[in-house]
Amino acid sequence: MSHEMPLLAMIASAFVLAFGLGFLAAKIRLPPLVGYLLAGVLIGPFTPGYVADTGLASQLAEIGIILLMFGVGLHFSVQDLLAVRRIAIPGAIAQIVAATVIGALLAHSWGWNVGAGVVFGLCLSVASTVVLLRALEQRNAVLSPDGRIAIGWLIVEDLVTVLALVLLPALSGFMGDGTAAEASASGLIRSLAATLGKVAVFVALALVVGTRVVPWLLMEVMRTGSRELFTLAVLAVALGIAYGAATLFGVSFALGAFFAGVILSESDLSHKAGEDSLPLQDAFAVLFFVSVGMLFDPMILVREPLAVASVLLVIVAGKSVAAFIIVLAFGYPMRTALIVSASLAQIGEFSFILAGLGLSLGLLPPVGRDLILAGALLSIILNPLVFAGISVLERALVQRALRKRPRAREVAAIANHAVIVGHGRVGGAITPGLEENQLDFVVIERDRRLFEQLQSDSVPSVFGDATDQGVLEAAHIDTARLLVIALPDSYQARRILELARQVNPNIEAVVRTHSNSEFDYLTRNGAAYVVMGEREVARAMVEYVLRRLSTERPATIV
Repeated sequence: MSHEMPLLAMIASAFVLAFGLGFLAAKIRLPPLVGYLLAGVLIGPFTPGYVADTGLASQLAEIGIILLMFGVGLHFSVQDLLAVRRIAIPGAIAQIVAATVIGALLAHSWGWNVGAGVVFGLCLSVASTVVLLRALEQRNAVLSPDGRIAIGWLIVEDLVTVLALVLLPALSGFMGDGTAAEASASGLIRSLAATLGKVAVFVALALVVGTRVVPWLLMEVMRTGSRELFTLAVLAVALGIAYGAATLFGVSFALGAFFAGVILSESDLSHKAGEDSLPLQDAFAVLFFVSVGMLFDPMILVREPLAVASVLLVIVAGKSVAAFIIVLAFGYPMRTALIVSASLAQIGEFSFILAGLGLSLGLLPPVGRDLILAGALLSIILNPLVFAGISVLERALVQRALRKRPRAREVAAIANHAVIVGHGRVGGAITPGLEENQLDFVVIERDRRLFEQLQSDSVPSVFGDATDQGVLEAAHIDTARLLVIALPDSYQARRILELARQVNPNIEAVVRTHSNSEFDYLTRNGAAYVVMGEREVARAMVEYVLRRLSTERPATIV
């Protein structure tokens, strides 16, 4: 049967094994992606037993890449990126450069050429968005400030990857072992100009024509009331634009699919398009990861253990340390630096796409692909442990910082006071009122620059993250009368409130939030007063409107 219907046999075995191993991975708190890759290894040519058709797998993988990149474009948010642009854009670019250089130097030590080193370094520099979102969702931190920075960081990495997919084919002759003519400066300029010209024409048509035609078309399809026809229209747009981009403009399927998603993201129907196409995206994404696993030779772990260990060290330690230093250099708190570092301590789908392109262009040797796959598998498996180690490392670093920065004398003797968590725009507006009324308070601030300013102004303050029990104790939460949580992160507010009540069950808490669900949760769980910014703004505006209308209402004519 498998010989008569290789496509059905391959899909059936891939889905069954991917489900079983993905479920097992989830049960032991690993990303299911690990199971999908291992499923590919089991049906690949490097392990005994049934061997799936690698040719069919590669074609299905192309569809998986198209739908993956379509999903990235569909959920691409310029607003999310702009919100953290000051750290995400320069930070991600600096980290990619640092990791690429480290990877290229490692490849050079193995005797690889420049092109192989650059592609190898790029593959090690970009983290998996799928793995990151999974890790943040498990910690309810997707909407936290640190989570937004990490996601914005990866959006920049995705954009750099898209740019690399465009430029690598044009640069392959110059970077590889091509002829002198191919590697000449004039030939390189012509090749780059032609490539960028085609991309520019495609992008212009996509953004100018596509953003008008595609939303109109989807709206017309929507009016038919046929759900399956709408889903078909979404897939037709994704695959049609990707194939047309590759055929007419010489642009990669991945880039075409990305811009197909961007076009749809501008439509009012983008949410429904994403919802309806998600099952197929997930299914073909699984086939993509399975097909990647089929290319992996597990014996690389035996033949090249030092090389695999070196690659894993670059992924988990090298680029994470670089990101940690970069985030701290921009003045962000240590916890943010640790979360961003842990988020980047893995590689995934975009590394596989880059590696596949590098291999097809003759830039990356087959052993490079095996090393990248080994590094991806091991780093994804280790990533939950890296996140788990954040709190331990943070606690040690905070305690060290507290020892180096003694608390002000007022903190040691204070009681019946207010503990203000966060001294940003909200917290910074609260403390002047307390000072004017000569009320005692202590500020907990995790931003190093703000803490140093508080210390220079002789404001009673403690440096650290209030989700750490030791930091709350340093602010004498046990003798405090009031807790004011001025942070925008609802997850942190929950945790701080929980820790504070463990030490001081009678403390009153004032919390800010931006969500109706969080408002209800915090009210039910002991917050004395919950302030929702939108509600307070609306209340003030209603009061003004009513006051103006009541005072300026004309007399009624009888």
